[in-house]
Amino acid sequence: MIFLNNHIVISMNNIWQASFGVIRRMSTTGPVHSTILNKLQSALSACHLNVINESYMHNVPKGAETHFKVVVVSDKFDGLPLIKRHRLVNDILKEELQTGVHALSIVAKTPQQWEESDKVVESSPNCKGGFGK
Repeated sequence: MIFLNNHIVISMNNIWQASFGVIRRMSTTGPVHSTILNKLQSALSACHLNVINESYMHNVPKGAETHFKVVVVSDKFDGLPLIKRHRLVNDILKEELQTGVHALSIVAKTPQQWEESDKVVESSPNCKGGFGK
């Protein structure tokens, strides 16, 4: 599980929000989310994978699936510089990036890097509405 700054806990297919000592499950899966999850798991045999729909943070219709963050840990990243890891993820999700996914934030680590990290994924910054606002 990953703990984000805003007290959200993420596991493979669920997001749980903690507030006032109560933990609630938040809806996370839509068809694009599921496709991204399945494609990355299949292509990278990830030992850790989170797909986070961040569309709600942007000026898009409710329920949109246009902005995502992926946290993927795979042996297939061994020996690859960060830019090549990102290119690999972008190639795997090429169709989604051409057909509706507007933004993709990628955290790509080897298993060793993941184990040595604090396993905390920083929250993305708030959307400024585009056009440098």
